[in-house]
Amino acid sequence: MAGRPRRRSIPIDVSKPSVARMYDYFLGGTDNYVVDREACAELLRIAPSTKELALNNRAFLIRAVRYLAAECGIRQFMDYGSGLPTQPNVHQIAHETDKNARVVYIDNDPIVLGHGRMMLQEDPETTAVLAQDMRNTDAIFRSAQVQRLIRNEPTAALFVSVLHCIPDEDDPWQLVRDVAQRLPSGSYLVLCQLASDDETTRNDTTRFMRDITGGRWGRVRSAEEISRYFDGLELQKAKELCEVSRWYPDTEVFPRQATEEWIEYGGVARIP
Repeated sequence: MAGRPRRRSIPIDVSKPSVARMYDYFLGGTDNYVVDREACAELLRIAPSTKELALNNRAFLIRAVRYLAAECGIRQFMDYGSGLPTQPNVHQIAHETDKNARVVYIDNDPIVLGHGRMMLQEDPETTAVLAQDMRNTDAIFRSAQVQRLIRNEPTAALFVSVLHCIPDEDDPWQLVRDVAQRLPSGSYLVLCQLASDDETTRNDTTRFMRDITGGRWGRVRSAEEISRYFDGLELQKAKELCEVSRWYPDTEVFPRQATEEWIEYGGVARIP
């Protein structure tokens, strides 16, 4: 009997740390290597609250997707820089409200793509993984995955803890504006990125992340710089942007960072 054709394997560089694999390690995952764990240990020396930051960030993503699906009626999501699959994933959260909710995951990390494609075999009708750099807006919106799953109706664009990976010269603010302009009125933006209002902290952590990733990183930004992503949009469930554990908490007792050398700062906004 003829077997199924094999999917071509994707080469994975384990000589340098991967931001996605480091995040996986901080979340308690197992899809990481010694080089990633060593980088995490050094990062914890510089910023001891980083693990709590990662956990708070994931909890924010879960709350935001549940809010958009259950309270705002959103049924389609574009997850930019989606990272390694972890439980629950965006489509699993959205499917709690509607089993037909559709999600396109967008990433260009080889290990993310490999694991994502295996995970999404469980639900190919409503989910897809797109191998694309999140800066390539035209290619993303023209892709077969987006054309198949994202219809002309309100959509949530998720930029959760990814825009600090984009350097200023690539203008992440314009990227967000371009995506927002392509989405129908009544769509939503979920966005947060690493932030610090202390210049030394911004410089030290940015330098470290650029060094370990071989320059494949952007920078830690100030709260004021992050607020520019939301220009012209309508903030939801909060009158101002905030450290993400404070956005629409689902319990009166929620985790805090023991220290705040840097934080995940952002919110959720409606596109008029």
